[in-house]
Amino acid sequence: MDHDVPPPAVDPAWEDAHTDYGPDPRPCPSPRGLAVSDAEWRSFLENDTPNGWLLRSSTLLETLTSGRPIHLMHTTTYLESIRASRQLYQAAGCLVGALYCTPLTREPAGLRPHNLGTWLLDNKPGTHTIVFEVDPGRPMPAEGIDYLRLGGVHLRTYLDHQAFLTAAEDDQIRRAAVQRIRQASEYLDLLLAAACGTTPPTGHLLDRLAAAVNAVPFLGYLYFEAAAEYLMLHSTSRETAACAQAGELNNRPYKRLAFTAVDTMGHLFDLALFHPGRDRLQELIGQIEPDLVPGAVGYISRRVAHLFACAALEPGADATTVTFREATFGTLARTAPGLLGQMLFRLLRTNPRYPQLFPIIEQAKATAASAYWNARGIPTPFNGVIPKGEIGLNLAWPADARAWVTDTCQRGLLHPVEELELTFVPRLADLRETALGRARFALTTGARADAFPLPPAADAAAVTNH
Repeated sequence: MDHDVPPPAVDPAWEDAHTDYGPDPRPCPSPRGLAVSDAEWRSFLENDTPNGWLLRSSTLLETLTSGRPIHLMHTTTYLESIRASRQLYQAAGCLVGALYCTPLTREPAGLRPHNLGTWLLDNKPGTHTIVFEVDPGRPMPAEGIDYLRLGGVHLRTYLDHQAFLTAAEDDQIRRAAVQRIRQASEYLDLLLAAACGTTPPTGHLLDRLAAAVNAVPFLGYLYFEAAAEYLMLHSTSRETAACAQAGELNNRPYKRLAFTAVDTMGHLFDLALFHPGRDRLQELIGQIEPDLVPGAVGYISRRVAHLFACAALEPGADATTVTFREATFGTLARTAPGLLGQMLFRLLRTNPRYPQLFPIIEQAKATAASAYWNARGIPTPFNGVIPKGEIGLNLAWPADARAWVTDTCQRGLLHPVEELELTFVPRLADLRETALGRARFALTTGARADAFPLPPAADAAAVTNH
């Protein structure tokens, strides 16, 4: 006798961390008391910005929801290791374990990279390009993961894995998280007041934001994403118009912004280092597209305030009553779990013992994310802060995918030249085989050289996402 099999259950915390870009989108969770609702912001972005229509009907979204095979491009310095081992591992980052890729469009003469892909090809010398083909089997939901809203997941993962910390480490991390939030409390309260409309989000908000990033690094991520959104949605340059004609948001302006604002961004893409003051931000945007300077400060100030309220607070909280001045771990866990989780995540990431904690804490998140994607039928999750072209390959997807090494012709099209027989392993690559590990954890304070043995070089996968 046949029995109907119910679909797999999805984790509400991971569902809340995804933005729905479908025709009838699921509302994003947000607190009460905001001057402009998230739905109103969404309507403004889609309908009242020059490129907002791409939030509804870009080639990225159309490809994902078509149900047809999807082609992705991945750059790597590990081709020989991958070829020898025949294995690919997950990589931690903004795509939470998915292998960082960009979309490809099939044309009669070859595979055309998305403009983010062409940027990678132009700016990542010494890398090789692999093309993946994955067949979702049916149309995928247009849901993208928003790493800015992962604070609740970070908090839950920390609480579930406290036993891996010593009592002293746990106490130090908790104290540091609360202390830093209290240190920046005057500014954080000001952000909430601006989001609720009780304080005008004037230009000085960005100067104070820049000063507060050192205490609360998560603010740098919010700041950058608001600035990147402004550039992508408002740009009217010829370059942007050409991208829009191809159904793509232009990724090059925000890449120029990041690499000009932070000298070390090419070494490690760390948005906690993004903190230009108001005048410096205007100068940077002027170098990219002068016509965008007049509206930048006002837009980014308003947007950062709103994004902070939505990312930091519990959806049921009243943003007009929350204050961070006398914050405790308990009150933050109840009213601002997103902010607390992001702070704990950052403190763990800079902990000297992070190489030991990485395969425990980060693997738990990567596995949970993959489980959500599989339950929702998503083999290729994308960065849903905005569908700009960052898309991942879910290495835990149960169906087969094919992979090829490619050549690039003079027209910039990719041509598969060698098929790779690969096993996709839903396990994170060793930390020291990532950009983050190479940048910060090549030597671990107080640890023996053999304390964290590397896997064979052939098992190495990709660099950290972003």
